[in-house]
Amino acid sequence: MNYSFIIPVYNRPDEIDELLESLITQNFNQSFEVVVVEDGSTITCKHIIEKYTNKLDISYFFKPNSGPGDSRNFGMKHAKGDYFIILDSDCIIPSQYLSEVDKCLATEFVDCFGGPDAALDSFSDIQKAINITMTSFMTTGGIRGGSEKLSKFQPRSFNMGISKKAFVASNGFGKIHPGEDPDLTIRLWKLGFETRLFPEAFVYHKRRIDWKKFYTQVNKFGKARPILNQRYPEFTKITYWFPTLFLVYIVISVFLLLINIKTLFFIGVLYFVLLFFQAVYKEHKIKIGFLTIISTLIQFYGYGIGFLISSFKLKVLKQKPEIAMPEMFFK
Repeated sequence: MNYSFIIPVYNRPDEIDELLESLITQNFNQSFEVVVVEDGSTITCKHIIEKYTNKLDISYFFKPNSGPGDSRNFGMKHAKGDYFIILDSDCIIPSQYLSEVDKCLATEFVDCFGGPDAALDSFSDIQKAINITMTSFMTTGGIRGGSEKLSKFQPRSFNMGISKKAFVASNGFGKIHPGEDPDLTIRLWKLGFETRLFPEAFVYHKRRIDWKKFYTQVNKFGKARPILNQRYPEFTKITYWFPTLFLVYIVISVFLLLINIKTLFFIGVLYFVLLFFQAVYKEHKIKIGFLTIISTLIQFYGYGIGFLISSFKLKVLKQKPEIAMPEMFFK
């Protein structure tokens, strides 16, 4: 394989600096290409790229803002490799990453793969709590944590690979954001391509650094899912309703508590107690246990409300997604 890393970036020069620094440490014994696509940033990273011109086979493109999906497509069209690895700019890459990818592809080739994410010790406590929420088997993040079937995995675009053949056949990412990665995955399946999880090809993913940004992110995830369900009804799952159903559960349990029926409420409390101890066990810090409860509540509420609003607009009001939620689409 001739590998090309495709990295869209928007107003994050410090992040891309850390990412490129980590790519230098790859213990892979072949050369690889790095393509950085500046998506109309007002704070560019060109000066950062210049630091690495003698250390990496790197190219840099600046284009008008059109979203991360279109920027990834732009990068893949200009890349020289025959297998593209797509990363978010807020990732740091372990030294063995590319070797693990290459080993997996050599053992059992697949045209599209996804990898999990983890947290570094240097991440803030909030970042670690969000990472647990987004990867734990006890939350909706269990998919990223590896609960999804290895051979039917929906790669996420912060850490995924796609062959040039599959990119050309599918035309890459669509205009929806977020949700462009499962949209691409389903189209690849319908074209006959396979996807797979590579458990050892993980990255350190910073994600959002405060609660407001995290809420905005998961709320949009919730809005995206009914749009995808409408496009591809054969791939819908009951699990997509879980965050919304959890909100209903909380409301009902609190109401029953007011009339002295306590069972449902205490089951909910037990769930969060178990989540707390899982976080403390993983990170060895009580504070992160409490922060994980907060981040999980934000995830359930943000995703659940977004899913409910989107479903209402599409199914009840019969609105077109682009009209009902224009913020979910790039032109």
